[in-house]
Amino acid sequence: MQEIENIKKKISGKISFNENLSKLSWFNLGGPAKILFRPKDLKELSFFLKKMNGLYKIKVLGAGSNTLIRDGGFNGIIIKFGKSFSHISLRDENTIIAGAAVMDKNLSSFALQNSLSGFEFLSCIPGTIGGAVKMNSGCYENDISKILISLQAMDHYGNIRIIQSSDIKFHYRGSNLDNNLIFISASFRGKKGDVLSIQQKINNFVEEKKKTQPSQIKTCGSTFKNPKNDRAWKLIKDSDCAGMKIGDAQISEKHCNFFVNNGRAKSKDLEKLISDVRDKVKRKTGINLELELQIIGDDLWKSL
Repeated sequence: MQEIENIKKKISGKISFNENLSKLSWFNLGGPAKILFRPKDLKELSFFLKKMNGLYKIKVLGAGSNTLIRDGGFNGIIIKFGKSFSHISLRDENTIIAGAAVMDKNLSSFALQNSLSGFEFLSCIPGTIGGAVKMNSGCYENDISKILISLQAMDHYGNIRIIQSSDIKFHYRGSNLDNNLIFISASFRGKKGDVLSIQQKINNFVEEKKKTQPSQIKTCGSTFKNPKNDRAWKLIKDSDCAGMKIGDAQISEKHCNFFVNNGRAKSKDLEKLISDVRDKVKRKTGINLELELQIIGDDLWKSL
């Protein structure tokens, strides 16, 4: 810890210890981070990582919209980006550069303002660009791989590299990108289109989402990936899991693939509910559901 105390004296970004992470998750759940680092800029991030030299495990937390943080918190470094990583601009008339902390829906809005199509689906995804690139976020037959040109990333030792989209093997809700890479920014290519047509497509997506997905509740979106040629929500419903609950953790009444914290749930309740649902679906259908939700951190008993 002395090394980190020394670093704090040399940077403008904020470093805190044992800060609760629940306020950074859409579930409003999770224990403390051993170290929470909010870098001022790219230079500071690189400096910090080089000084750490792989001493602690590291995780970047974006919007927290697809992450369940365990009750025991995270025994390592959580990095949270701020304004310096939220830049967005045009490189040319068809290309957008966006920082990793830019919200997906803000990228969609920026594209609309500049008459660029191909970004409409992002209006329905509640995360940040960094997370969207890593998991190849998508909906309504669209995903990040279709618009990504390249990305700027940093390894856990502070070294920067540029990765071309053509060198990435994307698949449904994932890619072969190294888990030890921290995404800094990305470039995207759209197609010039009519503003009214783009807006209408966004409106259609948003309306469809409102009809089928819960909102204004403590949830982190789709819990499981859709198996090939099937739908996770349907498998859950057909396996008699609708309405299942453990404590204050429950399956949404509106969409079976959305799990909800009704107010007083613990992360362990949601994780147990996820496990029980997966087991029931496996027994009923023979299909092993794969998580789309990311679970990070330590079990509480292990942290005591």
